[in-house]
Amino acid sequence: MQEHLLPLFPLGTVLVPQELLPLHIFEERYKEMIGLCLEAKRAGTGNSEFGVVQVEDKTIAMLGCTARIINVTRRYPDGRMDILTEGARRFEILLTNEEKTYLQGAVEYFDDDPGNDSPGDDDVVRATELFRATIRLLRKSQEIPVHLLPPYRHLSFRIAGSLPVELALKQELLSIRNEFERIQRVMEAMIEIIEKLGRVEKAQRKAGGNGHCTDDD
Repeated sequence: MQEHLLPLFPLGTVLVPQELLPLHIFEERYKEMIGLCLEAKRAGTGNSEFGVVQVEDKTIAMLGCTARIINVTRRYPDGRMDILTEGARRFEILLTNEEKTYLQGAVEYFDDDPGNDSPGDDDVVRATELFRATIRLLRKSQEIPVHLLPPYRHLSFRIAGSLPVELALKQELLSIRNEFERIQRVMEAMIEIIEKLGRVEKAQRKAGGNGHCTDDD
């Protein structure tokens, strides 16, 4: 049964498909786990991916996303390593297994409902505009080039993985099996970020002008 179990990496974050996630591997159990994933990747057999699941108050989420190892960016003499991973497949944990030093799970993979994995043309245009505006505000540069190139399958994940959105929202996005619904939630989140950054910028301008600002401004 072991070969059918997915290695699990509980973290205080949420990974979504297409999101890049750098990791520093230092615990012995995870050195072992990543080492086995790398061996499987080289051999082309077995589990080359591992599952990232959010842990909060010692409770792990039942929905997660597999991480595919892109490369090992640094190895240390004591066996630690820095790796770069990318979110791949969503899954639901059916049961957990603790026979190894690290947690494993019997999982069921899932994707969007048939025909519901890509946004409409209008949503692509609107989401791209909001993404461009959000990134430029976050980086405080109106000149920075921002591109979202096709294909637009799972565009919501690509955007959410690039922005400082709430972990609760990312966890919610994992559960939604319809890109139309997901992209609406992501656009709402971008509007909230833009409005918040606008308020901060306004407060900073006022503080720079007179040394203080009030709630009435």
